[in-house]
Amino acid sequence: MSLKPEKVVRPTANFPSSVWGDQFLSYEDEDLSGLEKQVEELKGGLKKEILETLNVPTQHAKLLKMIDAIQRLGVAYYFRDDIGQVLQHFYDAYGDHWKGDNPSIWFRLMRQNGYFVSSDVFNSYKDKDGAFKDPLENDIQGLLDLYEAAYLRVPEEVILDDALAYTKSRLNDIANDPLISSSIISSHIQEVLARPVHKTLPRLEALRYIPFYQQKASHNESLLKLAKLGFNLLQSLHKKELYQLSMWWKGFDVPTILSYARNRLIECYFWSLGVYYEPQYSESRMFLAKILSMETLLDDTYDAYGTYEELVKFTEALQRWSYTSLEGLPEKMKLVYQMLLNIYEDMEGILKKMGKAHHLNYIREAMMEYVGCYLKEAKWANERYIPTMEEHKEITVVSSGYKFTLIASFAAMGDIITDETFKWALTMPPLAKSCCVLCRTMDDLVTYKEEQERMHVASSIQCYMKEYDVSEQHVHDLFTKKVEDAWKEMNKESITCKDVELPIIMRVINLARVMDVLYKNKDHFTHVGPELINHIKCLLVDAIAT
Repeated sequence: MSLKPEKVVRPTANFPSSVWGDQFLSYEDEDLSGLEKQVEELKGGLKKEILETLNVPTQHAKLLKMIDAIQRLGVAYYFRDDIGQVLQHFYDAYGDHWKGDNPSIWFRLMRQNGYFVSSDVFNSYKDKDGAFKDPLENDIQGLLDLYEAAYLRVPEEVILDDALAYTKSRLNDIANDPLISSSIISSHIQEVLARPVHKTLPRLEALRYIPFYQQKASHNESLLKLAKLGFNLLQSLHKKELYQLSMWWKGFDVPTILSYARNRLIECYFWSLGVYYEPQYSESRMFLAKILSMETLLDDTYDAYGTYEELVKFTEALQRWSYTSLEGLPEKMKLVYQMLLNIYEDMEGILKKMGKAHHLNYIREAMMEYVGCYLKEAKWANERYIPTMEEHKEITVVSSGYKFTLIASFAAMGDIITDETFKWALTMPPLAKSCCVLCRTMDDLVTYKEEQERMHVASSIQCYMKEYDVSEQHVHDLFTKKVEDAWKEMNKESITCKDVELPIIMRVINLARVMDVLYKNKDHFTHVGPELINHIKCLLVDAIAT
């Protein structure tokens, strides 16, 4: 009598299927030469206007607003050197003592671009009793500007904590005023209350700001036209990238073969697009989208498919970086490994041309640390062990997928990325660590309940509740504050860290911004709903009417 093989019990999750189908598997190449010519002409005229205005001190307040508009309209990459020249000139000329109008805009722009200017400029907003002065109370634009500036606060910056609380309250009252509740200003207030510019992805801010800027009587017609044409021109590149990625994904037949995992290639590209949208980062962006899609497959392989015994062998194979070590594993795991090899081989070819092929070693090192972390989590889940907060922190923050994501994002970014860049990131400096804390905490806040319905390692929320014997609501409030504290710490580090340049710092900031879009209040990545669908359609399907 033959023995039947024992049926393998897997911790399947039944994730929702992709909402996109084959929508991005077609792409029509367009002749954009006419559009490119218009963009170049508009850029030339605006660059000349910036330089001429810079040479007239009485026009500096006007120039400040122009730079703010350029950034919010999503075309700052056209004027990177010009903006740098303007802000350096402002810092040299004024230091902490801005003499023009719009101090809130000045403060936000300077801090956003790496200048640690003092918040003492806002002392004039308060009366002798410490309350904000009456004239500000009904100045809608002034309130909006101060509200946005307050999000650049650093730890213990009390005046900006006060400013944020005050402006939130006043703007909320104004937005709900029946006299203006249906106006464009009310809609704009509600949008920025939901997500301030500092937490918004630049491409989404452009979509939000273009119609608002167009309504302003003082708008610059050339700049508005450039914003619309530039958006569409860049969108065509993004569409082409997504088509190429979709063909790669389809080539491995991922949705069919790896049906246990989340099919989220489109959302991973959106994630990557949030980290960098500029044209010069095309290779980096596509590589990161692949890495993110593989992180998703690895996540679900460890959490929602593999048995602990299989995962031990799979992890050992990854750490040896040897396909021959996969013998005896399910074919699904072999496919995941094959896809990883494909990604690294492609990037190796790109980096070789740049003379930086060895940079892959740093990325692979981060990946090995990451899968080692997953195996330990799988062991805890298998044993139903609830780790201490210190154990959980070490695994899910210091060695997390977010660290791997950040390090992978530096691939092929150009000469600005050196060996020292990777070494800096691998040591988890305060800027990177704060970002990973923010990402992990936001993830846990919205996913822990669903994850506990299957055999999954205890979340940091459960660990904290057990260790300190407190309620779920208490931990939720505490962790929400932890996210805001991480933003403050990142703000501080982004203007005091001198180890790396601003484009690298912005990868960290943008990664945190993506998390605010994908994991605020809900796991929008796993459960893709109307909000994220709208974001993706607006960025990758629908052009802006010009």
